[in-house]
Amino acid sequence: MTLTPAEQSVLDRIDEDLLVRVTSELLQATGQNPPGEEAATVAVLAAAGRELGLDVALSAVEPDRDNVSITLAGGNDPGLLILGHTDVVPIGDGWTTDPFGGVVQDGRIYGRGASDMKGGLAAALVALAALRGTGLSGAVELAAVVDEEETGKGIRAYVADSPGRFAGCLTAEPTDLQTIIAARGDSYLRVAVHGRACHAGNPADGANAIYGAAAVVAEIERLHAELAATPHPLLGPATWSVGQINGGTGGSIVPAECVVVADRRLLPGESPADVLDDLRSRVAGLKLEDRGLTVDLDMPMEMPAFSTPADAELVRVVEAARVDAGGPDVPLSGWTAACDGGYVARDLDVPVVVLGPGSVTTQAHRADESVSIAELTTAARAYALTALRLLG
Repeated sequence: MTLTPAEQSVLDRIDEDLLVRVTSELLQATGQNPPGEEAATVAVLAAAGRELGLDVALSAVEPDRDNVSITLAGGNDPGLLILGHTDVVPIGDGWTTDPFGGVVQDGRIYGRGASDMKGGLAAALVALAALRGTGLSGAVELAAVVDEEETGKGIRAYVADSPGRFAGCLTAEPTDLQTIIAARGDSYLRVAVHGRACHAGNPADGANAIYGAAAVVAEIERLHAELAATPHPLLGPATWSVGQINGGTGGSIVPAECVVVADRRLLPGESPADVLDDLRSRVAGLKLEDRGLTVDLDMPMEMPAFSTPADAELVRVVEAARVDAGGPDVPLSGWTAACDGGYVARDLDVPVVVLGPGSVTTQAHRADESVSIAELTTAARAYALTALRLLG
């Protein structure tokens, strides 16, 4: 598509030097989740928004954990939500660069969160700045929430309180600049098996909670295999994965407690409550009570999946904007990762796509995480064009 003079004018205002500076400053803001520690990043983002003449509002989720909304005002029509998060995963080992350095080298910016997703936040902010004075029919809001990497406290607070009306939501997570129209959700399930301790010299006097947990793990593995038979066309099958098991106090003691934590990836339309009920039913079928064991199940985290039709207006506008901004020649796709966009789709009934700079597969959650400056610039251009065409 040929750019209009108005579109070209906005793209000419995408300031790469500003984009690099804001990204670096965000990366230099320390903090990891767990335990949280988004405050420094929120302060940098809010200050940059005010510096650029945008409306900035903070909303407390927990002490020292604020969601931040940065808004470019527009008319009274439904607007565009650009969604991101301010938390990053722990640094981990293996870094050869400063994880909070924001160092620029060979066309890339390095630091924890460069791809996931401080680069996307910076690109969105610079896009909003370039859109000033364009007279959009609705507002453009960058909502940067806390706790995406853990239990979703920030997005749940946001959707509960959001007064906004949106024509669409663009989630700025790292997608290698590919338009994502469906994403799996995620949930954590915790299975606590309770038995009875005794001396291991006579184990029949007790009830071994680890044996019961082992039976639960085997059942989860069977469930995972069953799900493989019904894949989603873009996302593949739902999955189970046991990630933690903890029990016992010593080799000579029959264990009275054992806890299993499993990850269950969700497909669009799946109910987390139904997933929990199904596991509860499967565990009941193991008849662990016959071994003197009891079981408690709960779901401490759930993040819904979403799917947006390929012919939806939001998808058509974002995909054309991405291409015209200089994005790669790649098709629409699905994403096996999960993101906060699922809450917006489910709880606000707003169509969602994911599009952002950086890579969830080769950069996010890794040592020496980085993002390409060229991708940051293309993302900012795509976000600005999306807003112009959706709200022009």
